[in-house]
Amino acid sequence: MMAVLILIFLGLALCAAAFVVVPILRRRDDGWGRRAMLAGSAGLLVIGVGAGTYLLLGSPKLALRSLTGPSDHDLPGLVAELVGRVRSNPKDEMAWELLGRGYLSLGEPDEAAGAFRHAADLASPERAPMLLASYAEALTLANSGQVPASALPALHAALKMDPHNAPANYYLGLAYADRRQTDKAIAIWQKLADEAPANAPYKSMLIDRIATLKASEVASGQAAAPNVMAMVAKLAASLKAAPNNPGGWQRLIRAYSVLGQATKAKAALKSARIALKANPSALAAIEAEAKSLGVGS
Repeated sequence: MMAVLILIFLGLALCAAAFVVVPILRRRDDGWGRRAMLAGSAGLLVIGVGAGTYLLLGSPKLALRSLTGPSDHDLPGLVAELVGRVRSNPKDEMAWELLGRGYLSLGEPDEAAGAFRHAADLASPERAPMLLASYAEALTLANSGQVPASALPALHAALKMDPHNAPANYYLGLAYADRRQTDKAIAIWQKLADEAPANAPYKSMLIDRIATLKASEVASGQAAAPNVMAMVAKLAASLKAAPNNPGGWQRLIRAYSVLGQATKAKAALKSARIALKANPSALAAIEAEAKSLGVGS
């Protein structure tokens, strides 16, 4: 494609040179040799000046992109193309969604929020909750990580349509945490953690955030310090009664490890292997976490 661009440039340059060269060749006051030399020099000068000016002030890459379209690695170009698509077809839901994700990747959450809002307005009831959650996420990123009041209606609407929508639940919990309504935040995040698949990448993050909120409650005097050993014993007893609980086994192994009870952590890992042998994906997540905690077999 670069060769095509060069040929186009050469064609334009030759046309420009012809406007200078042809009148010189038609002159009769000089000999043919002198006219040919003068015409050649003038033509080369026009081409040289044109090429130099374009390379200094022009946009060769932009010209090439106009011929080829944006590449997969040209994110600003892809976003520009999507802007053109939504302008020509404002009801293109997928283009609005992709535009929102493109703006997020470019670090422009304000623009992303507008795009996600358009996509959510056009979406079916099945897809709207996800897009409303993305809209709330973009507003939160634009607000330095705190959930603004303007995002709350979207979160409540998303959860009304899909109560199990994980992103919407997470950001609603974050909104409560930002507003020091820790009981509500913990309740939402705990339910979300319990419902999360065993290998969900956000599960450990939720558990850490819940622990942080509980610790802040204790530090501020809003709650009594919990009896950690009693809680761990209760969890172990519940797993003995109902062992098909991947998340429970993860929490138990982590708790024993944090408490420095390596023998009990290894025993819990062995029990989990027996209880979850029919669930290889959940067991793989537990094995990975045990390894990260330094709990051997």
